[in-house]
Amino acid sequence: MSSGFEIITVSQLNYYVRSQLDSDPMLRNIFLRGEISNFTNHYRSGHLYMSLKDENAVIKAVMFKNSAQHLKFMPQNGMKIIAMGRVSLYERDGQYQFYIDDMQPDGVGALHIAFEQLKAKLASEGLFDESRKKPLPAFPERIGIVTSETGAALHDILNILKRRWPLASVLLYPVLVQGEQAPEQICKAINYFSKNKAADVLIVGRGGGSIEDLWTFNDECVARCIAACSIPVVSAVGHETDFTIADFAADLRAPTPSAAAELVSPDYVTILSRISYLKSELDRIIKHKLEEYEIRLDNAISNPVFKEPLSAINVHRIKFEETYAELNNAVNNILQKKKTEFSSLVSSLEALSPLKVLCRGYAMASDDHGVITSIKKLKPGKQFNLTLKDGTVECLANGEVMQQKGRVDNEK
Repeated sequence: MSSGFEIITVSQLNYYVRSQLDSDPMLRNIFLRGEISNFTNHYRSGHLYMSLKDENAVIKAVMFKNSAQHLKFMPQNGMKIIAMGRVSLYERDGQYQFYIDDMQPDGVGALHIAFEQLKAKLASEGLFDESRKKPLPAFPERIGIVTSETGAALHDILNILKRRWPLASVLLYPVLVQGEQAPEQICKAINYFSKNKAADVLIVGRGGGSIEDLWTFNDECVARCIAACSIPVVSAVGHETDFTIADFAADLRAPTPSAAAELVSPDYVTILSRISYLKSELDRIIKHKLEEYEIRLDNAISNPVFKEPLSAINVHRIKFEETYAELNNAVNNILQKKKTEFSSLVSSLEALSPLKVLCRGYAMASDDHGVITSIKKLKPGKQFNLTLKDGTVECLANGEVMQQKGRVDNEK
């Protein structure tokens, strides 16, 4: 079977096919349009794996870490893209695939997609919630600024602060506002103010520019540092129509750096005018009150009580003494009347008392049931008590009873 033919291994075959694909200039630097499916992000390795498809075909694709780390957005299933890369063969599996060096969304810009993706992510974490927003101080003593020291934005901010609120100290932390090192410098500056409480309020921003120029303020690290800052942060990035992630994370968004300076500073002239008005009002109120109390004092002094205080006291003393005498007489009369009534009652009780009768030589017979009022209750041999004026003696009936008019036999 093998006579006259060269026999090769699978590895040799795959190597040959790969060599042919890699050497074909038509298969290098291809711009391929397709829809992402089966997307997998290997976070540990940093590689991105996916398939690209259209209505009739599909091809596997991979984007290695050194290329993927430069993407401005995160690919997703269903996203239509234009990928730039090359076709080659993965020798181990014998599978040809598309190796992506760069990709862009098909239609919508990569930066726009990256912006919306990060905005949705941070919003889902509650980073933009109104409940997290800190109020700005009414009268800041120290105003911090994080921006470029050479930009026009700083010049505008300083001029407005000097005009509106010259009483405040201004602290500048100069940083780069674009470029690869800018996010790290801005985060470091914000953390400095937050940790050291070096200002009462903080302005973070820059002047206008393209979306690429402003992209530093769409950095996730910058947004998180702004949200975590312990002092109020006002974002001031670009022009009024420019929106960045930093604007949503800040406690307050200013449409421009100049507007930020006005938002953090009260108007010194207006405050002086207000103080002057309040002083005038206070003087007027105090003067009115003094006049009112002066009139009341004059009225009090002209009162007879203050002119002849002893006379007024004597009037009340005499009235008190008269009232006291009337009350004393009334009480004595009542007591005398009650005393007379009491004496009359005592006399009546004494007249009716059995003891009075006994004192006149009479006696009272009684037994355990009470007073004996009839001779019929004195049976022969009955014991009873006889009470005299000076005591009681026990007696025994002998069977004979004397009536008032003669002697009679005791009934049996």
